[in-house]
Amino acid sequence: MHHHEHEGGLKSVATAIELLDCFVTEEELGVSQVARKLGVAKSTAHRLLTTLAAGGLIEQNAENGKYRLGLRLFELGHLALSRVELRRESRALLEEMREVSGLTVHLAVAQGADTLFLERLATLRGMQAMSEFKRRWPLHVTSCGKAICAYDPVAAQARIEAGFPVYTPQSISSREAFVAELAKIRQLGYATANQEVMAQLASVAAPILDAQGIARAAVSITGSVHDISSNPDRLGRLVVSAGHRLSKIVQHKTTAAGARRI
Repeated sequence: MHHHEHEGGLKSVATAIELLDCFVTEEELGVSQVARKLGVAKSTAHRLLTTLAAGGLIEQNAENGKYRLGLRLFELGHLALSRVELRRESRALLEEMREVSGLTVHLAVAQGADTLFLERLATLRGMQAMSEFKRRWPLHVTSCGKAICAYDPVAAQARIEAGFPVYTPQSISSREAFVAELAKIRQLGYATANQEVMAQLASVAAPILDAQGIARAAVSITGSVHDISSNPDRLGRLVVSAGHRLSKIVQHKTTAAGARRI
């Protein structure tokens, strides 16, 4: 393979990844829309879409001709989740938290400037409070994200550089407010989010720390504003206890096998 062909191949892969990222905010896209978003010719966009469709990563809606994410990605995503070690290790504890609190619990990590929820164990009360569940939200509007940022300068800086989109009047909207919030979290040992993503939704979260004291993940309890505010100290103690127990698992494994992805 010639050097320029190798570079071209890598560029095509990178463009295909960018194409998949277009569907993070859009359910369906036409060829022209994809071409515009990627800054490529329509013929290139069409070739990329049909190639990904052949692999099941993208599928075409026969009714309108537009493209959407394929079920192969759903399959691969669930396979990836099932292989995340911390998710497996934390399952019993998360179920215990759900039983004790009666509320929905989450396990999350930072991915770039966002919170990525790896696990969600829901309750009816939690589902009623959360009108829309997405696996990814900006770090500054979730209690898990803020708990991670308070103990991970890299994640905090990524969010600062990405900015602070506002979802509700309670969303953090400036670097100064964000930094102050992280200092408060380090004092308390846990983070809260009160109607920062959507109205009437609140949560409390604690970090899961590695042996160096860096947050590798976070665990949270989510419910209505009433559910969380009626007993914040008890819920705070519950997530902190869970965070400590999961931190011991992370620290034991990273001490035994060296720092690695969880």
